[in-house]
Amino acid sequence: MLKGHQSWIFENKPSIISTATVVGPFEGQGPLAEDFDVIHGELYVGQDSWEKAERAIMEEAAQLALQHANLKEGQVQFYLAGDLMNQIISSTFTARTLTIPFIGLFGACSTSMESLALSAYIVNTNGANYVLSGTCSHNASVEKQFRYPTEYGSQKPPTAQFTVTGAGAAVLSLKGEGPYVTSATMGRIVDMGMKDPFNMGAAMAPAAVDTIEAHFRDLNIGPEYYDLIVTGDLSKVGYDIACDLFEKHKIPMHKTTYSDCGMLIYNYDKQNVQSGASGCGCSAVVTYGHIINRIRRGELNRVLIVATGALLSPLTFQQGESIPCIAHAVSIESKK
Repeated sequence: MLKGHQSWIFENKPSIISTATVVGPFEGQGPLAEDFDVIHGELYVGQDSWEKAERAIMEEAAQLALQHANLKEGQVQFYLAGDLMNQIISSTFTARTLTIPFIGLFGACSTSMESLALSAYIVNTNGANYVLSGTCSHNASVEKQFRYPTEYGSQKPPTAQFTVTGAGAAVLSLKGEGPYVTSATMGRIVDMGMKDPFNMGAAMAPAAVDTIEAHFRDLNIGPEYYDLIVTGDLSKVGYDIACDLFEKHKIPMHKTTYSDCGMLIYNYDKQNVQSGASGCGCSAVVTYGHIINRIRRGELNRVLIVATGALLSPLTFQQGESIPCIAHAVSIESKK
């Protein structure tokens, strides 16, 4: 099952038997609106705080994923999730509601593929019949924690990103007709010494390239194996840096289509999002909504999702630390 130094091949090819996506009103104004299951009309989603709203959309996405799979909570062995709040409270409180055995994760915005990869590992080894994985973010709660509160109204530089309000969840099983999780490459920490929380795309780009290069090396394949390779939330600034690094490392990404979830979810001409999108919910809702739908429609056969995460916190920033980054890659294919 271990392939090379940091990759897994899933011989039993766990199936993504259901997905669910829940987003906020701003995401519903973007080009991927038709790919989301629920679009809320206001950011509070009926709650009395941003943090409770974030938890509410995670609970909703998890419940919807179970409904789409025709499963009850008691039929699912494990729930793997994480988020950006202190002590991953959105995920832990969702686990309290679900009462499914819980494995909490923190990979910042890479958590979507971290949870999917580990869920696939568990299912592939017959460690569970059904595993639920997911993650979420909320613009107002995350911006308040990692940048400035929304109410502060501060101006942002062009390198800054806009946190997605969204939650995505998926159920995996050895049963099902796909799409299938066929492999994963777990990333290592890459820290290039950047300290600017308003330029996380630049900080994360080297980690994304490092994981993609490791994936190709471990599996002895090239970019042309995939119809589409998508990074998590590098957005415009990080995407351009990644393209430069691919060229520097002689990785022929021109042989496939390369894009970024942070550049797909919003309309740059109509929505003021600076460099693009970020947040745990970014790659989760784009993958479990837009990309999975394209696979199911037969438009894509092989896709590599490379979720990226900036592993900083207010504490490390205040202590003058740089931003360690990571990326996890998961291969999703339409056929076994």
